[in-house]
Amino acid sequence: MFDEIEFDKIKRLPKYVFAAVGELKMQQRRAGADVIDLSMGNPDGPTPRHIIDKLIESAQKPKVYGYSASKGIYKLRLAAADWYKRKYGVDLDPETEVVASMGSKEGYAHLVQAITNVGDTAIIPDPCYPIHSQAFILASGNVARFAMKLNDDLSLDEDAFVGDVKRCLTETSPRPKYLVVNFPHNPTTATVTPKFYEKIVALAREERFYILSDIAYAELTFDGYQTPSIMSVAGAKEVAVESYTLSKSYNMAGWRVGFVVGSPKLVGALAKIKSWLDYGMFTPIQVAATIALNGDQSCVEEIRQNYRRRRDALIKSFAAAGWEVVSPKASMFVWARIPPPLRDLGSLEFAKELLINANVAVSPGVGFGPAGDEYVRIAMIENENRIRQAAKNIKRYFKESGVKVSEESDPPYTQG
Repeated sequence: MFDEIEFDKIKRLPKYVFAAVGELKMQQRRAGADVIDLSMGNPDGPTPRHIIDKLIESAQKPKVYGYSASKGIYKLRLAAADWYKRKYGVDLDPETEVVASMGSKEGYAHLVQAITNVGDTAIIPDPCYPIHSQAFILASGNVARFAMKLNDDLSLDEDAFVGDVKRCLTETSPRPKYLVVNFPHNPTTATVTPKFYEKIVALAREERFYILSDIAYAELTFDGYQTPSIMSVAGAKEVAVESYTLSKSYNMAGWRVGFVVGSPKLVGALAKIKSWLDYGMFTPIQVAATIALNGDQSCVEEIRQNYRRRRDALIKSFAAAGWEVVSPKASMFVWARIPPPLRDLGSLEFAKELLINANVAVSPGVGFGPAGDEYVRIAMIENENRIRQAAKNIKRYFKESGVKVSEESDPPYTQG
């Protein structure tokens, strides 16, 4: 009789297409294959030493083992406010405009749960990071999608974006209450200018909707590009919140530390729902995160330069393998269009073929939405030597598959 009981929210969630690649990856490894995993955005470097040392120091104090504050200890919230002041010249009240979260994903998902009424609609560009859309499904809301248009350099076509938002506001019923933006973008690496935020804040104030901005990759920028923040726009606090995470900038993915800032109404809703759901992060983690934000930032530059070197190695070696991809200006990913002879496979089958024939794992673009099906996302989570080896493996597979490849000799590879 229990078979008759349905879980509607779970039924609304799509099949997790990344699982198919994950299972195949494990099969390859069990068979002894040296799989070069470029699929997950999971930083491979260590957390900077001074942050670890602060965690150890704090964990040795006997008073830190009780429940913490669900919205984050005050010093961490103050450090987040100070980070915004230094980086963007934005003043934030750590009491009413900042909430610490267990990574930006948790903060975003719980915020959506707090502010979404049954049937509410959010505008989500396609493709998108999966939780950006599925959080609204889990909260019994709806999603209005449009295919995001990019320029040749992977910058956002900002006018087209604003036009698509206006169209969704007019054509979607019920009228959308939220817009989700994420720049630098995951998965496409798309970037925006400060003018973009001015336009959408003005539109939100005029048309009465909220904006949820995610700048998880704000510090991972290259070639002089600097990530703007929606919080820099006058009036943004009335209509927007923004989430950030220490996962990428400080190699702290497993620590699960982030924060959400902006509109007191939305931040207050997140703080309230978190007070019912959790007791906050372990206090020594919050203390160490405070040091990460307030301390020596040279570690962030080192991490950025590490990704830049990997990006340069990937772009050059993949081009030699016959795969011309656009060099991203930000993030830890490359958004690579599948070469023409193999494009008809679709991104999931292409990703499987790449695993089987080249021992290289990537994320199929369709996992981020229908508009991503001609692409795969490549994470720069292996060192330059491994990236070059991946390119050599791919080159062999491409030759067998009819993709035109360079006849130049491959760059040297040393085991590492």
